[in-house]
Amino acid sequence: MLTLHHLNNSRSQRILWLLEELGVEYKLETYQRDPKTNLAPPELKAIHPLGRSPVLTTDDGAIAESGAIIEYLIRQYAKETFSPPEDASMHQQYLFWMHFAEGSLMPPLVANMVLEKARKKASKPFFVKPIANKLIDGILDAYYRPNLEQSLRYVESFLSSHDWFAGKAPTGADVQMIFPLESLVASGRASNLAAITAWVNKVHDRPAYQRALEKGGEYAYA
Repeated sequence: MLTLHHLNNSRSQRILWLLEELGVEYKLETYQRDPKTNLAPPELKAIHPLGRSPVLTTDDGAIAESGAIIEYLIRQYAKETFSPPEDASMHQQYLFWMHFAEGSLMPPLVANMVLEKARKKASKPFFVKPIANKLIDGILDAYYRPNLEQSLRYVESFLSSHDWFAGKAPTGADVQMIFPLESLVASGRASNLAAITAWVNKVHDRPAYQRALEKGGEYAYA
């Protein structure tokens, strides 16, 4: 029996979606973030030393990291759907998007969100706030904003002429890409990115995604 250790408002929602798409029998263990720190509860460290979600436990042990879990589930359970494309060029796209999601897109996206939140934080002393905000803006403008904008322009351009990230049907690459893009749409940052918004809505309309929402509980990005 597979067990998905699911944390609210986290990357584990996409693993829940994949499990529903594959029709795999599994058990769901849910955890809630600390309301003050927004961190995962310490109970997750009993499942995996990193104490993060998602974690999938199998008969052979625990697997952490979304990409590794997606690869495992697809290799073990995918048949006609969600398998990597056999076409060489499409398979290359599949590999690229599987790694782009966490390797190139998520770091600047998270950094932008964290630094902008710090910029708006009201608790800074009034005489420090202008200096701190100028420093934050300098960091954002020098690297994180242009890096994120470049990545989003590329994704938007790709989705403008493709239905899915690796072929004519959804694959593990789409599962990997949904979390950064749906969080982007939910935050209002995709108001001028029509193709990304349409793709996220298409995923959210899938029956398996809706089932995953029902089972996973409240999710801020859908």
